[in-house]
Amino acid sequence: MVDEEVVVLPKKHKKKKDQKSLQKEDVAEIQQAEEFLIKPESKVAQLDTLHWPLLLKNFDKLNNFDKLNVRTIHYTPLPCGSNPLKREIGDYIRTGFINLDKPSNPSSHEVVAWIRRILRVEKTGHSGTLDLKVTDCLIVCIERATCLMKSQQSAGKEYVGIVQLHNAIEGGTPLSRA
Repeated sequence: MVDEEVVVLPKKHKKKKDQKSLQKEDVAEIQQAEEFLIKPESKVAQLDTLHWPLLLKNFDKLNNFDKLNVRTIHYTPLPCGSNPLKREIGDYIRTGFINLDKPSNPSSHEVVAWIRRILRVEKTGHSGTLDLKVTDCLIVCIERATCLMKSQQSAGKEYVGIVQLHNAIEGGTPLSRA
């Protein structure tokens, strides 16, 4: 048997993170302060036609390179729209929806009217009428999102209730009739 030496290497201690990485507030400030877009450049892309198909191989050396449509590294920002980080809150409201826990007494129509008045918008719609005494999630779409209501209105309603009885019931038929 051959004697083997066992070499024990000292463990590397992990550095404790004394400094926190960027906090959420810091990231938000950076996103608000800077423009996150690709800067346009006038540099023309260099094409290597050596590995192209036979008819186009060495095209740049034999023929005029200017005849090829060459994609440049140029970025043109769209004139409409905005960066989501710098979008106004009004744009979010006009294209959004609210998943609302409806209280038990007001009707769905009444709750939607409250939201319309609070947000000062013209169009609001809800996913379906809930009964008066029911508390449930009511999806309220605002302005441009109201066109999405058709998909939610076709979904069925399902109620879950909790019943507390004074005495035990023999068999399940009286409970199922109730």
